[in-house]
Amino acid sequence: MQKSSPLHPLIDIAALNAVSEHAAAVVHQVRTSMLAPHARKSPPTFNSAQMAELCGLEVSQVQYLAKKGELPSGDKPDSNRREWTLVEARRWVRTLKADNLRDPMLAAGVCISVANFKGGVSKTTTAAVLAQGLSLRGHNVLVIDTDPQGSLTTLFGVMPDTEVEEDQTILSLCSGETDSIMPAVRQTYWDGIDLVAAAPVLFNAEFLLPARQKSEPDFAFWRVLDAGLDSAREIYDVIIIDTPPSLSYITINALIAAEGIVMPLPPNALDFASSAQFWNLFTEVCGGLFRSRGDNKKYYFVDVVLSRVDRSDAVSAAVREWIISAYGSKVLPIEIPKTSIAATASAEFGTVYDLDASSAQAKTLKRARDAYDQLVEYIELQVMGVWASNAEAMLKLQAKVAIEKVKS
Repeated sequence: MQKSSPLHPLIDIAALNAVSEHAAAVVHQVRTSMLAPHARKSPPTFNSAQMAELCGLEVSQVQYLAKKGELPSGDKPDSNRREWTLVEARRWVRTLKADNLRDPMLAAGVCISVANFKGGVSKTTTAAVLAQGLSLRGHNVLVIDTDPQGSLTTLFGVMPDTEVEEDQTILSLCSGETDSIMPAVRQTYWDGIDLVAAAPVLFNAEFLLPARQKSEPDFAFWRVLDAGLDSAREIYDVIIIDTPPSLSYITINALIAAEGIVMPLPPNALDFASSAQFWNLFTEVCGGLFRSRGDNKKYYFVDVVLSRVDRSDAVSAAVREWIISAYGSKVLPIEIPKTSIAATASAEFGTVYDLDASSAQAKTLKRARDAYDQLVEYIELQVMGVWASNAEAMLKLQAKVAIEKVKS
């Protein structure tokens, strides 16, 4: 006797909506559990050894400066150990490494877009750790989530579905209701990092931008975000944009707004092939847009970062060579290893910078942190190079203006 296939009731939109609501409720429960007791993320604290590493000092120097009283002492009630909050740690760094900071009078903030055609390549994680790492080096950072899924928003402790209003995203820029990103900016749990959140409502941008392109004379849809960042560039040292895993209207905006691009790329054959398609399509589309208006776009840096690298995988080693052959010097001399720590951090809605050393194997955590520290340092050097270039141009302009005043 032939067995019949079990049939289930047909699933309509209302049923799918019920599934959606249930899934959202489960996510909320998990998040509340992981972030108990306050259901909010909290910033890390730093002991003397960690402060020494942050500031490039010996532990004994940290202890001396703490006792001197000119910087936060890190005194902990009822304990002989010193412990500093993130706010206090950043004050130390900004004081002791002032030479590495931006001069707002000479240079604007640098915008970096983290992009890739595919999901699952550590794009959002890379954006988050760059923001956290740069803030730990004393810089003020704005992170902009342009992916309607809101993964970066979630990493910063905000639920896209329930805690983000339309005017707290870039959608108001896309619709033309505002010409500045600043009204959408909110503070985060992490001192030195502000956020422009994302939510599913951002999908509407893919309809708003082409509609405006058709109806508004001289409208350039690809310049909306770039123009909206003008005031933010005066306030923030670095602006980091996380993009959707597609070459959408939003992604094009993010890439055009940037002075630098970072592409995380696992040494996987499919990811490698997808990356080639990404660059081909991007240059074709954007090249056409600029040529039509006699314009051009130049980047200070384009970085390919090998992510999720498993050194024990022979196939990965081969693909790594393909990537280096294809992208040459654009491939950074830094590899982000695939570790269990990354999975642990993700499960806790965070990154390796959120994890306390006691919450995981110290050796594995250090390995992951070291790789990201190297990436942050490399990006910081490139950002400082952009500031230097901008400062030189500004000084030349100021000198020219001064000479013209003397002549007149």
